[in-house]
Amino acid sequence: MKLLVINGSPRKNGRTTELANYISKTYDTDLIDLSELILPVFNGEDTQDTLQSVIKLKQSVLHAHAIILASPDYHGGMSGALKNALDFLDSSYFKNKPVSLLAVCGGGKGGVNPLNQMRIVARALYANVLPKQLVLDPANFDSKNKSIVDSSALSISEMMRELNLFAKVTKQLLAEEAWE
Repeated sequence: MKLLVINGSPRKNGRTTELANYISKTYDTDLIDLSELILPVFNGEDTQDTLQSVIKLKQSVLHAHAIILASPDYHGGMSGALKNALDFLDSSYFKNKPVSLLAVCGGGKGGVNPLNQMRIVARALYANVLPKQLVLDPANFDSKNKSIVDSSALSISEMMRELNLFAKVTKQLLAEEAWE
């Protein structure tokens, strides 16, 4: 299974970036890191389709069997960087793909609104957004070791297990459908 994490944080040293890197390394996923992949502001013009950063984003999402969207909570919403990246993609990139959602917040501030916004946008792209979603705050991170605390690692593991299961079932069903 080819899994892809999209780090929706523009911050190179933010907790969302730490989380995306943790998942990518722990679960051997591909990673689109929006703190490194510089995308222009989406304007809907075809000329943007030839930019290397846009091509990389599109190819990575196209070839993934399942996707993890991770965003910081910026003023009660998902990051503009993630929304901008998703604007470059149409439903052909997400149709029938399982998607898991993660939000990172500043502590006690929620994270639910970014999850809801990611869910709405992903569903508009015909993704199969999974019920298991996580919000992590500073207490979930081991900042000294640039890692995740054990209890949060377990929650992430459960989420990844669910995502893998849905990805395998989806792949099998799509293969069976092709034979009908």
